[in-house]
Amino acid sequence: MFVPVEGGDLAVETHDGDTAPVLAIHGVSGTRKLWNWVAAHNVTLITPDLRGRGDSASVPGSSVRQHADDMLRVLDALELSSATVCGMSMGGYVAVDLAVRHPDRVSELVLVDGGLPMLLHSQLTPETVQADVDSQKPAHERTWTVDEHLAAQAKANSLIDVTDPLIREYYAADLTDDGHLRLSLETSAADATDVFFGTSRWQELTVPTWLVHAEWSIGPDSPPAYTVEDAADYQSKLTVLREPVLIKGVDHAGTVMTHPGAAIVAEVLRQAQK
Repeated sequence: MFVPVEGGDLAVETHDGDTAPVLAIHGVSGTRKLWNWVAAHNVTLITPDLRGRGDSASVPGSSVRQHADDMLRVLDALELSSATVCGMSMGGYVAVDLAVRHPDRVSELVLVDGGLPMLLHSQLTPETVQADVDSQKPAHERTWTVDEHLAAQAKANSLIDVTDPLIREYYAADLTDDGHLRLSLETSAADATDVFFGTSRWQELTVPTWLVHAEWSIGPDSPPAYTVEDAADYQSKLTVLREPVLIKGVDHAGTVMTHPGAAIVAEVLRQAQK
């Protein structure tokens, strides 16, 4: 379905399951296909393509607050007065903004390797973020086959399982019919800047919140987004934060893009709704 928002229409997919509805918000370079692994665990999901991505790539403008406003429109379109909200990576920051400004619309909040400030972000500057975006331009200017795109991703991260059909479906959704990447670099750069250097209101959260975090960031043995100590520190500072859940043996993407990671996220969503 397509949901009208400021500037265009957001593509939204739903997955039927045996839970209460979960609004699932993907990360900075993802699409709604990110949640297919969690959907496989019979979780009822509402999965939008955020503006500038996937089938919402033509919708202009971006910021964490704008995405959160878009998510309100999605809930309204589906006539949901409230829902469990789950955000992964940047989607976690969108989910936090939504929960802080509209706590009546968020019954439970599940953050997957995102949403709370990361130590890694303190090492970044606007210049390094822009340099990273500039480095992606050649990939956006060329055309790709699905096999080429998948091979490039697997080369960058040895944990990607190229034999998993859901992996192929996920990366196929990145491409237009003529083989270009369906991601606005301008939008992703604006979102990354907002996440890294904007002001988060996480300390104002009042809804029951869960944090699920990965053992690594990108690839085996890489420094994680949140250490066990980081997670414990957040729990001590945020009274609504339940016991954090560590997923061992996966990196940032593997929290939801692997079957073991998705199984744990799905179980946390079920526990949150009890």
